Amino acid sequence: MIQDISPHVFHNEYVPAPLAATSVLLSYNGRNILVRTGKGNEFSYPVRSDFLDEPDTSFRWLFREDNQDYFLALVPLPEEKGFFYVSINFMRASQPRFQAFAGIAGLSLRNWYANHQYCGQCGQPMEHSEKERMVHCEHCHTMIYPRICPAVIVAVRNGNSLLVSKYAGREYKKAALLAGFAEIGETIEETVHREVMEEVGVKVKNLQFYKSQPWCFTDTLLFGFFCDLDGSDVLKVDHDELATAAWISREDIPEDTEHASLTMEMMTLFKQGKK
Repeated sequence: MIQDISPHVFHNEYVPAPLAATSVLLSYNGRNILVRTGKGNEFSYPVRSDFLDEPDTSFRWLFREDNQDYFLALVPLPEEKGFFYVSINFMRASQPRFQAFAGIAGLSLRNWYANHQYCGQCGQPMEHSEKERMVHCEHCHTMIYPRICPAVIVAVRNGNSLLVSKYAGREYKKAALLAGFAEIGETIEETVHREVMEEVGVKVKNLQFYKSQPWCFTDTLLFGFFCDLDGSDVLKVDHDELATAAWISREDIPEDTEHASLTMEMMTLFKQGKK
């Protein structure tokens, strides 16, 4: 999956470092990221020495991978010196994988910083903590930390078939499993039952937790579950959420060409008869 970058190590401990000539710069324009592309899916990010005309105050430390520090460009950098903006979805299958993950994680933090410039309680400008990744209001003492949304990915089995869907109204158009966010006051297992019923109108049983995945494209922590159909297999598809949903036999499940998502890893396990 996209976060599996071993032997490289992603360090998200908050230990800001000084900006250096070799510091990597992550620059975003909406959901696009500044890169220089190479052969195939290869790419590279700009470093500080590529944009020496920009003042140091234009960048904020984000995190470290191995011994390399990554900084956020607070204002989008220009497209020059062979760098141009590509969709963040380019990172799903790009190389090197450890840098692709950094770009996705950086987008999540960029969005959090952008959405918390002012206090939601009193409207005053937020200050950045020097000790931890947190913003706070000096006026009313509100403190805000990065928020992660828990959600489920659900592989519903029906004998030799798997329930496969395509999302409605989203950029991602490939096959996917059922998914949904946890609501206030429910367990993650209750989320599985509710989301399946809401999206396709069937019941499930025998829930088996598989694994989790940080999905920084949407600031989400995904919880993957396998389960079995309980009762009727007639689907009542909520087309506000799903473009399609159908029972697909093992041999018809598409191949995983990206090796990025928990969804495709779970579908592949079922395809191979391992789940």
